Amino acid sequence: MKMTIRWYGEKDCIPLSYIKQIQGMSGVVTAVYDVPVGEVWDIGKLLRLKELAANAGLEMEVIESVPVHEDIKLGKPARDKYIEAYKQNIINCGKVGVKCICYNFMPVFDWVRTNLHYKHEDGSESLSYSNDDFYGLDRNNLRLPGWDESYTPDQLQKLLSEYDGMTHEELFENLVYFLNAIMPACGEADVNMAIHPDDPPWDIFGLPRIVGREEDYDRLFAAVPDKHNGITFCTGSLGAGRFNDLPKMAAKYAGRIYFAHLRQLKFTNDTDFYENGHQTQEGNVDIYAIVRALAENGFDGYVRPDHGRNVWGESAKPGYGLYDRAMGACYLSGLFEATEKILKEKNK
Repeated sequence: MKMTIRWYGEKDCIPLSYIKQIQGMSGVVTAVYDVPVGEVWDIGKLLRLKELAANAGLEMEVIESVPVHEDIKLGKPARDKYIEAYKQNIINCGKVGVKCICYNFMPVFDWVRTNLHYKHEDGSESLSYSNDDFYGLDRNNLRLPGWDESYTPDQLQKLLSEYDGMTHEELFENLVYFLNAIMPACGEADVNMAIHPDDPPWDIFGLPRIVGREEDYDRLFAAVPDKHNGITFCTGSLGAGRFNDLPKMAAKYAGRIYFAHLRQLKFTNDTDFYENGHQTQEGNVDIYAIVRALAENGFDGYVRPDHGRNVWGESAKPGYGLYDRAMGACYLSGLFEATEKILKEKNK
């Protein structure tokens, strides 16, 4: 297991020197953020990120993420052009030592929350989701907290209309087409693809979502068995679906989990939740049981503490402050260390 942390490049308010001070931290998870979706990343930009990390004593072996162009998800004629660019990005990542690429296949929107500043009783803040607030949004004039609004209102409505009538089966077929096309590049570069689950794992705004349940992974691996086709196991995204048995899934897919986002959430009713500190006792996700399931079943991938709270008066990107994620990293490292030592004692 390698402990990592998300770093948003040179514009991140958290210096790499601070990240290096987190005990057990091996590297950063980052990306090239200033290139439009569907275009090839300049290898010089990747080398710059790697150099900055290396100068701080950190690795850069995980990219999160190389976004998938909407034409690929829609299965439009232009998808092959964008897939060729994606394949080149995989090759370029491999050339600079990247071992894993996290990506998602969510139409239009990725993660969805309704409040970026949920106030806890202790004064800390985190992200939260309310079903009532979500369904109170105007689909014709969407303003989603945290969404970068990269489309104008007219562009967004046009894009949403292109998905009208798309079935789960059609979206899944487009994902399989994409994966089959890029697997040779993954083999050449020796880079694993780790699909991030839908967040939350149910349809939104009439858009189909296809990666959020155990049966979704079974189907995906049956369709594309290549070992470079793997999972980002996000306990917050999957945990938002109360139908998921996360320790069971962690054990079952440990060999195909190349990246783990370990974070906590606490339900306030059947659908609503807020994100909390990483400890098992702080929410409804059994972090200990998940770590144990991963370790017992041979997981040897990358881990990062995901969405932390903003604590101690910190004013940072919601979910990505330094202090709570640092505490989370130390907690997770301790769980892995203890579990792995117990396993070694048992196997003597």
